[in-house]
Amino acid sequence: MATVPTINDIETAAKRIGSYVHRTPVLTSRAINRMCDAALYFKCENFQRVGAFKIRGATNAVFSLRDDEACTGVATHSSGNHAAALALAARWKGIHAHVVMPDNAPRVKIDAVRGYGAEIVFCEPTLEAREATLAEVVAKTGATVIHPYNDLRVIAGQGTATLELISDVADLEAILAPVGGGGLLSGTAIAAAALSPRTRVFGCEPEGADDARRSFESGSWVPSVSPDTIADGLLTSLGDLTFPIILRHVAGIITVDDEGIAHAMRLVWERMKIVIEPSAAVPLAALMKHRSAVRGRRVGILLSGGNVELDRLPWVVESFAKAED
Repeated sequence: MATVPTINDIETAAKRIGSYVHRTPVLTSRAINRMCDAALYFKCENFQRVGAFKIRGATNAVFSLRDDEACTGVATHSSGNHAAALALAARWKGIHAHVVMPDNAPRVKIDAVRGYGAEIVFCEPTLEAREATLAEVVAKTGATVIHPYNDLRVIAGQGTATLELISDVADLEAILAPVGGGGLLSGTAIAAAALSPRTRVFGCEPEGADDARRSFESGSWVPSVSPDTIADGLLTSLGDLTFPIILRHVAGIITVDDEGIAHAMRLVWERMKIVIEPSAAVPLAALMKHRSAVRGRRVGILLSGGNVELDRLPWVVESFAKAED
């Protein structure tokens, strides 16, 4: 693979992971279409293995390893979805997985990682702490690092979701994807540029973690510092592999506040009867904030995952807070 994944890499990844991951459905909602005055197509990665798109990239990376790389196991840092994905992919491969997780990661994601058999090492919830702890784990175990997003194999694997979406839905005028570290958005942008060049790709992120927007608009990498948002899967900074891809192929980055994210998340739960996590709701929240820009258009939305703590739903927490007041 070159320094940037190509559509050939994404198509190869699709073949490599095809027997392990689900080809997730594309759903629509007449009610939400009416609200937005647009035709929306939701790629439901919340129905994916481990409940998120992350299994695509993790599986592609693990099954791309040479025997000498795989024999000592794999390691990563992740707030949850990539951790679970790597743990399961490693189990399929028959190798060990070591995962560094921030100590404030959602309980549902910690339990999932443990359930798939990975060894967890907790750290403080900062990027510096994650990377330092991961370095200690690698020095101790000799494990091969599979970065949650800044890895060419991972980016190619994530791009398979858009490969499927474009195959299932023709003539999309835009595709919206959440952006944290940029693995999904990068893979999405590469796939769309090759297969549907008229489709504009937008990244969507919380206002409380808007480093991607600031990086994109300035043209220079801006780190994520003390992010504050309910979208816990979008707290990380862009990588030195993902950022150039995003600059080249993405049309723009849209931000939305947590209130809008919670509203979009609840709307999907109530109208579509499916479970999504806050990070997955960010693209719909961004679209609803700027609905006039998509009026009458065909838009793909990547619902990135459905791993959420049911006793920590945004609208429940808000209700408790009001009751206490």
